[in-house]
Amino acid sequence: MPLPVGNQEWPPPHIRRELRLYEQWGAWYAGDSDQLARVYGAGQVHGIGLDPKGWDRPHRGVAGFVNRVSRWFWGSSTPAGQIRSTKLHVPLAGDIAATSADLLFAEPPTLKVPGKTSQKRLDKVMHEAAVYGALLEAAEIGSGYGGSYLRVGWDTEMYDHPVVSVLPPDSAIPEFRYGKLAACTFWRVLAEDEKGQVWRHLERHEKGRILHGLYLGTEDRLGKPIPLQEHPETEIYADRVDENGGFESFYDRGLLVSYIPNMRPHRILRGTSLGRSDYQGVEPLMDALDEVWTSLMRDIRLGKGRVIVPDIFLENHGRGKGASWDPDQEIYSGLAMLPPVGATPNSMITLSQFAIRVQEHVDSGKALTAQILRGAGYSAQTFGEADGAGRQMTAKEATLRDKKSFSTRGRKIGYWNPSLRWLPDVLLAVDHAVFGTKVSAEKGEVSWPDGIVPDPESLGRTLELLNRAQAVSLDTKIRTLHPDWDDHQVREEMHRMRDELGLNVPDPDRLEDALIPAAGGED
Repeated sequence: MPLPVGNQEWPPPHIRRELRLYEQWGAWYAGDSDQLARVYGAGQVHGIGLDPKGWDRPHRGVAGFVNRVSRWFWGSSTPAGQIRSTKLHVPLAGDIAATSADLLFAEPPTLKVPGKTSQKRLDKVMHEAAVYGALLEAAEIGSGYGGSYLRVGWDTEMYDHPVVSVLPPDSAIPEFRYGKLAACTFWRVLAEDEKGQVWRHLERHEKGRILHGLYLGTEDRLGKPIPLQEHPETEIYADRVDENGGFESFYDRGLLVSYIPNMRPHRILRGTSLGRSDYQGVEPLMDALDEVWTSLMRDIRLGKGRVIVPDIFLENHGRGKGASWDPDQEIYSGLAMLPPVGATPNSMITLSQFAIRVQEHVDSGKALTAQILRGAGYSAQTFGEADGAGRQMTAKEATLRDKKSFSTRGRKIGYWNPSLRWLPDVLLAVDHAVFGTKVSAEKGEVSWPDGIVPDPESLGRTLELLNRAQAVSLDTKIRTLHPDWDDHQVREEMHRMRDELGLNVPDPDRLEDALIPAAGGED
């Protein structure tokens, strides 16, 4: 399927619902107060904002409009006479996305491919191309937007290896077939001039092909295609594309792009292959949380101590210069009048001090935070709301405490595995075709860490008790202490322990030969 030719509406109308959701989730993820106010329609109706989920509901006439409005804190406008907005945003949505990425890739998985040469080259590319950082970025974007894209490419002038890019879903038009990405078109706005002309770059990925197009249009129209060399951002593709506007991707088994859904199913767009955001369904709770903390800050502002004094206590600075009161002044000018009966200087000064409802606001904020995290699929303890702070917990206790978070992590791992198996295959395929390395491209195997770091003290006591009972071998002890080590590393450690401690341990390299005769003697 070629790139668009005519002057069509852009973005295409059939993805309007998805883009509306991305705009809403993106505002929460960004934590930008102005963006939240714009998304929820602040200033349109005083105290009421448009329901962001009402994009496809009929709204003809006044009755239809009323059906589309709902009460949002971020939809209320700034009160008249107030010079600035005093709304406070709690960036919990950003914390959710970052924590989700950390649960997945703080300890990155291990990718294995057949062949020592291919594995060595894959490890080098993974580190030099900062692929693990890209995985963290993709996981964080996916948590906020409901999914993300990994794209493999190359630039022989800048790198001597393939590169991996992360693309957000609000700049893509995916085409799925039985739940798998069959083609995808990315777009980006390159420039916008004073005349309202918009330069857009479209990049389409198909099986074995990549197409590029440059368009000059308006804010809501794609416009006409123009040569790639007309803009510096796209002129690097001008010499590569053929008469059909594309070139070979060097990967004939699929696309150079993979879509990773954050979680399925999508609860709003039923039947879609897109993933849902961790924020889906908890947006009203996050809106209420911001209202609670804004109310607390309002109490603090109103609760500031203020002193009200009569005019006689003010020092006149002259005509047109106003007057002021010095609270440290000790002597005031006498008045040629009798004071009221029973009046004292202190009784003529009024101290205004309102109560600040700190505990009520904090309790409300904690309750809303717990509901938000539960709705997003995480334990509150994962975000530092743990009980029994001040003591070190064992790995088992930490796992039980964060059970819901690790259940969510396990579900997300299932959606990440296909893309992580695809990644070594496409990286080595591009590496071989573009950079001439002698490697074979095959799908890799993925090994995920447990996600919980064992307590060293507890692990040491366990190994000591097993060793006293003579119920564990040296090999098992080393593997228990270092579960990420391979056979070669374990064997080297056994050699070092035997030499340094003088242990009566058979040579690990001859251990198998020593056991064979014993087994034969029993027969």
